[in-house]
Amino acid sequence: MASKSDQKANKVSFKIILASDPKLPFKIVKVPEKAPFLAVVKFAAAQFKVKFETSAIITNDGFGVSTKQDCGSVFLKHGQELRLIPRDRVGSS
Repeated sequence: MASKSDQKANKVSFKIILASDPKLPFKIVKVPEKAPFLAVVKFAAAQFKVKFETSAIITNDGFGVSTKQDCGSVFLKHGQELRLIPRDRVGSS
């Protein structure tokens, strides 16, 4: 018989910051470790009213984060705090 802790999926929490806004608004997203990271990007983009198709996730150090991995991997590699940046803003002055 499985215990309650075995039945609950482990979750990770991300603080997604909208990097293109000078006020740096953020959303906290708590998701299962095995959830696809692309789902987090889509949700965060919708919350900030930007297109996820033209957005990227970067770390505070400026490294890009691939959306082709699960949330647990992203959390272990890059930590909790990530930035959403609309790609149309990359390199613009």
